[in-house]
Amino acid sequence: MKIIVVGAGIGGLAAAISLHEAGLTDVTVYERSTGIRGLGVGINLLPHAVRELTELGVAETIAALGVEPRTLAYFTRFGQAIWDEPRGVAAGYRWPQLSVHRGRLQLALRDLADARLAEPSRLGHRLIGIRSNADGTETARFATADGEVEATADVVVGADGIHSALRALRYPAEGAPPWSGLTLWRGVTRIPAFLDGRTMIMAGDGEQKFVAYPLQEADADGRVLVNFIAEKRVGGSGDADWNRAIDPAPIAELFRDWSFDWLDVPGAIAAAEEILEYPMVDRDALPRWTFGRTTLLGDAAHAMYPNGSNGGSQAILDARTLAFHLATADSIDVALTRYEDDRRPAMTALLAGTRATGPERVMLVTAERAPEGFADIDDVVPRAERERIAADYKTAAGFLPETLNERPSLSARADR
Repeated sequence: MKIIVVGAGIGGLAAAISLHEAGLTDVTVYERSTGIRGLGVGINLLPHAVRELTELGVAETIAALGVEPRTLAYFTRFGQAIWDEPRGVAAGYRWPQLSVHRGRLQLALRDLADARLAEPSRLGHRLIGIRSNADGTETARFATADGEVEATADVVVGADGIHSALRALRYPAEGAPPWSGLTLWRGVTRIPAFLDGRTMIMAGDGEQKFVAYPLQEADADGRVLVNFIAEKRVGGSGDADWNRAIDPAPIAELFRDWSFDWLDVPGAIAAAEEILEYPMVDRDALPRWTFGRTTLLGDAAHAMYPNGSNGGSQAILDARTLAFHLATADSIDVALTRYEDDRRPAMTALLAGTRATGPERVMLVTAERAPEGFADIDDVVPRAERERIAADYKTAAGFLPETLNERPSLSARADR
């Protein structure tokens, strides 16, 4: 079985490695960029994704790149504690949560894919067309610096991100990703360790929010490399350049009143060497991912808001699920149907959940009921309600500890 993966991001590279480990070794990755530079800032890999990386034999490599957070904590815009919960193995999972630099993760996956596949990713190949053939194969057409080239395979996987070319070919009238009205500023900064030095924090509400988590252990001076996301509802159209570097000073000014006893938010933003600006966008749920023997994966299939830190993790789950079914089904068509049946309904529900702010809803509820702060959080949002919000999202995302720990493995080997 010959397989083409379009896109060398986290989802595409995880798919290539997963397919290879499932015994489907005739896999080629095509990437539109001329170089994989490892861009981006931080990402959280949740236990359900780390389980898959562990079973692929790559988790130790990835774990060495980052840090294992112990706690996730939610706060008001005044720095008042709303809710906290253990993460990873401390929460009863058999696998940890990992916070890593997205670029370092992508480069590590690239190196692992290049070492395992028959050839490295083919760079500078932009998908511009797809043709279904009478024998059931698919022919992909790519634009390169030297002209157009074609490649034929039994399966073509579109893992080419929120601006997926394969998705656009299947849904040409869809248009640009819808904007939420929020703008994100992402950066990495080195600051004194806050709380226990391993806590991921979210502070704010639906209009303005700050997220931060360590990417490394504290150094000898007690300072840590921290990934942050500053978020605010602003005017505009949401069509600004992606990954646009901007001056940190105006963003720090937006958060000038957010100096807590345990974290100086404007100081953390101002200390960033670089901040990248993004419109907060997602994609509407699709009624269908698979056409013929082409299918979608990761952000190409279900790009979602970062609420819940789930995008990269779900792409890895897509990759493993696709490889499992291609390795075990009686035919390619059955495999692709099973893959979509397993993943699309769940991702449709998760997309709706992230648009409703996912587990971060606890901050919105608190802000609605106590906009000026509170004396006792239990008088505002009772503990049982806070627990329910957290559990509901874990259920939708498929990573309740007991569900994940008891789920059968997705590891499989093709017998054909």
